[in-house]
Amino acid sequence: MIKKLEIESGYYLFKLEKLLKDNNISINKLMRDTNTDFKVIKRLMNGDLVRIDIFVIARLCDYLNCKITDIIEYFPS
Repeated sequence: MIKKLEIESGYYLFKLEKLLKDNNISINKLMRDTNTDFKVIKRLMNGDLVRIDIFVIARLCDYLNCKITDIIEYFPS
């Protein structure tokens, strides 16, 4: 549910899937309500990213009433 992505200088935790499950929100509902592409949401859930779109993160935080660190978090080594 929480995906850990290790990189050279630390690791990221991608927590969107858990956040959706905890709030009983489907990916389809999130897509429709935030006008966010399915692939973008799946990448945020799986940590399969090259870069992070701050506008998408802001939309998701507004919709889910959460902080960025509730969606993605970085821990340096």
